[in-house]
Amino acid sequence: MSAPPELPPLVSAALSLSGRRGFVSSTRNETGRLLATLAASRTGTVGELGTGCGVGSAWLRSGVAEGTKIVTAESDPELAKAVAELFAADERIEVVEADWTALIERGPFSLLFVDAREAKLSARDVVAEVVEPGGFVVLDDFTPSAVWPPMYEGRVDTLRQEWLQDKRFTTVEVMVAADAAVLLATRR
Repeated sequence: MSAPPELPPLVSAALSLSGRRGFVSSTRNETGRLLATLAASRTGTVGELGTGCGVGSAWLRSGVAEGTKIVTAESDPELAKAVAELFAADERIEVVEADWTALIERGPFSLLFVDAREAKLSARDVVAEVVEPGGFVVLDDFTPSAVWPPMYEGRVDTLRQEWLQDKRFTTVEVMVAADAAVLLATRR
């Protein structure tokens, strides 16, 4: 994939925090660039379910327009505190120390990055309620599938299939690297 090798400073800082904390499942740069691009078209509130070390939030921040706010939830108190310190100088990013469900009341969202495993598995109905019509939902960490129904490790990937067939969204699988795909859904 062609992309400039330079990373936004806030993304580099979040990746550094991730390395220091031994956090190995941060948002990939390819996904991050997609998040930044989508965020550039959004206004209002952008959300992230599952902060981790803040890499996804940093990518969102690198793209958002003036006046757009980012709110992200992290259930691990120590991690939430570390990320809040990382973003302390930026009033447009709010880190909530709570389970992803705490963000439900913060909607509607113009873009929602669903990065918490539990939210990916069980939150489609909730997401449909808190994303504004025309708003984007991004789910990452998929292995590309070239067949229908989508397969993963020899079995039907029911999570991906359900998102791709949900009538409340128009959803597409987008390869961001040879070994990585995201689901990009637009709320109808």
